[in-house]
Amino acid sequence: MDKKYLIMSFGYGLLGLVLGIYMAASKNHTQLVTHAHIMLLGFVVSFIYAGCYKMWVVDIQLRLAKVQYYCHAVGSLILLVGLFLMYQQWAAEKVLGPVLGVSSIVVFIAMVLMKIQLIQEFKANK
Repeated sequence: MDKKYLIMSFGYGLLGLVLGIYMAASKNHTQLVTHAHIMLLGFVVSFIYAGCYKMWVVDIQLRLAKVQYYCHAVGSLILLVGLFLMYQQWAAEKVLGPVLGVSSIVVFIAMVLMKIQLIQEFKANK
């Protein structure tokens, strides 16, 4: 799982940097919120999850880890695409609002599942 998250992290990092460079070059910063979410949720949080799996979640429960991974991966992707569409004004906020809300909850669930795995690991290795 650590390698999957590390690859995902640097993919989002590159995407976020490309968007940031585009905004700087064009002097059009309408995607600032999207850029920030790509860098924080996509790059930083995925990188932190990679580190958690590498350093602490050793006795992995594959089913729980997969659910956690796909909640983060799918939830983040939908959230980031939704933000891009909304700030590009290609889709209305009233249409995307529920999608952004649900995807945010899915990403939240992923973090709860990571916390559960860490607690289980720490209890097992007292």
